[in-house]
Amino acid sequence: MCRWKKYKRTLLQPSRIETALRTVMTLKPKQLFRQLVSWAALLPLASTVLVAYLGTVLWSLNISFTNSRTFPSDQYVGWAQYQRLFDNDRWLLSLQNLALYGVLFIAACMVLGFLLAVFIDQKVMAEGALRTVFLYPYAMSFVATGLVWQWLLNPGNGIQQAVRQMGYPDFTFDWIIDQDMVIYTIVIATVWQASGLVMALLLAGLRGIDEEIWKAARIDGIPTWRVYVSIVLPMLGPTIATVFVLLFTAVVKVFDSVVSMTQGGPGTASEVPAKFIMDHLFGRANIALASAGSMVLLLTVLALVAPFLYARSRARRREEQA
Repeated sequence: MCRWKKYKRTLLQPSRIETALRTVMTLKPKQLFRQLVSWAALLPLASTVLVAYLGTVLWSLNISFTNSRTFPSDQYVGWAQYQRLFDNDRWLLSLQNLALYGVLFIAACMVLGFLLAVFIDQKVMAEGALRTVFLYPYAMSFVATGLVWQWLLNPGNGIQQAVRQMGYPDFTFDWIIDQDMVIYTIVIATVWQASGLVMALLLAGLRGIDEEIWKAARIDGIPTWRVYVSIVLPMLGPTIATVFVLLFTAVVKVFDSVVSMTQGGPGTASEVPAKFIMDHLFGRANIALASAGSMVLLLTVLALVAPFLYARSRARRREEQA
């Protein structure tokens, strides 16, 4: 019975289009003109999205079903390019590297960013300076900073050589030239760059928590760590979800850090899908295979982002109905 009442109330409510039309009809000429100017200002962005983004995605999807090489071709081969893609050992290795890199990168950024946010949230001295210091790496291009990390991790003149000159001749830190450890060097460098962004977002969430919660926890004698685990983290759920989506997107499109630090080496030990795609697009003149790879990455992102957006829209509707 309650469900029928809610459904009936929903049916009797005017649609969003009707509501928008009624709003437009009640606007005064000056207000209507301002609304039209606002919509006109959005036209360049809308056209860019439709043509540059959606158009190129559809073009890449079409190319991925052809036998195009250097130039686009109209000869369709069905799913052959996708079959070739997943029969390619280099592509499979890049997916394995991406999975390992993604798990370590997201986990490290979440933990380090949260700890930094908690530290700054304690009203420490020089808070503004610390926020700038922690967030500054994210504002820098990794093409430039990647070369610095390459130098630091170079066993001949980086950290290893510096420690040996300090009196530890047996010290070894040659991960960047070790096929089994090179992917971890990329994780270290990119976590250094992205953890500041996580800190800034989580700090904004922490500052939105009511101080009365902390006062009540102190009165009840609840340990601080328990407050964070049982109260603060659940309240930061939407913020954490947003951070996770941003980090996951950064994982899927990781390219500049690999190219600037290792060029995918040693050999193909640090190969990632984005580099595989760029190599086949520009180096090997196989735009069909590169397009197939790009569509796989796009579907990977959509598989995560679409449920997230759907869950947020449902939560918003529930709030409106309540």
